[in-house]
Amino acid sequence: MPTNKSGSKMPSSETQKQLESFGKEILHDVDNGKNPTFTTLSRAKSNILFNEKEGFLTLGRQSEDRNFLNIAQSKRFMQTIAIAAKCHKFVKENLHTSIRGLFYQLKYSLGEDVDENIFNEQAESNPLIEDLEAALNTKREYLNLNANRRGVLAGNLRVMDRFGNDRTETDTSKLGRSGWAIPSDVDNDIEFTDVKAKYVLVVEKDAVWQRLNEDGFWKKDNCILISPQGQATRGTRRLIKKFADMGLPVYVFNDGDVWGWYIYWTIKTGSINLAYIGSEIATPEAKFIGVTLSDLKRYDFLNKMTMKASEVDLKRAQEMMDYQWINRHKEWVDELKTAIKLKVKLEQDTLQGPRLTFIDDYIRDKIKNKEYLP
Repeated sequence: MPTNKSGSKMPSSETQKQLESFGKEILHDVDNGKNPTFTTLSRAKSNILFNEKEGFLTLGRQSEDRNFLNIAQSKRFMQTIAIAAKCHKFVKENLHTSIRGLFYQLKYSLGEDVDENIFNEQAESNPLIEDLEAALNTKREYLNLNANRRGVLAGNLRVMDRFGNDRTETDTSKLGRSGWAIPSDVDNDIEFTDVKAKYVLVVEKDAVWQRLNEDGFWKKDNCILISPQGQATRGTRRLIKKFADMGLPVYVFNDGDVWGWYIYWTIKTGSINLAYIGSEIATPEAKFIGVTLSDLKRYDFLNKMTMKASEVDLKRAQEMMDYQWINRHKEWVDELKTAIKLKVKLEQDTLQGPRLTFIDDYIRDKIKNKEYLP
């Protein structure tokens, strides 16, 4: 992985060399009359492993050869080479684009006599970017590719951002109701300094983040308040990981349903789809402080605010119990069994029922009393 110990980007020349070496190997095959081939790690489910010692999902050692002279692979092979060539151009010119922009860069015909485009849908190009990442043992951020921003932060810290020819310093404690928008790339030419916080609080929903921000919760409790605004992007997960590496405890506050719980697990252990960068985006130290169905026993008013779980919810709960990284924890097995038995779910918003600021007390009590799930 082309990073230094601080997690900042190595010189773009290193990424450029990686891409050029990749291309030269293909040309070497052509020049020697061989079937052009490159090797990438298999991202099939059979090669997804849970590293119990480290606490995150990773890829095994199974690899796959992608070659041109194979009808089943020739198109994907050509498309991957086209992506590599474009990324080489971006890196060489020190220009960035989105994964959507890359798609449009490559959405053109193969020629006047060939009625077919290199790419017709972005759904074709996205997984091949991941193939290239795995093949080069790198990340798309180092290929000068970005994704849509999603996520917001408030807290006592400063962000030093060197973007283009500008150097911007932002005090995230002085951004009012808007907070700091988390970019898709939180490594390259960006630093987090003067971090003065006791812990990180990740809140699933933006509306709840706004409620806590208005209360000045992060000021009173001296924490970094983050909302991934739903499922956490890899940029937000990477940022949470960086804070954990600084020694800050991470607490996650989500809905009490399978979807909120799964968002937590993608933060904690990484995801199946991104297992090839699990060590970069997973935060095994994270703890789940709620909402849980066990809260129904502690807070009587919540029993009037449950929602009926759908058949899809119940099926997903059963599936989650089959995941090795989840069923190793009895507490989570019990929680999922309760969801299936009661056939209900809870939203974190329900904690505003008694009064709007009750949610603040709930979070403080859970952390103070260490009432969290592993």
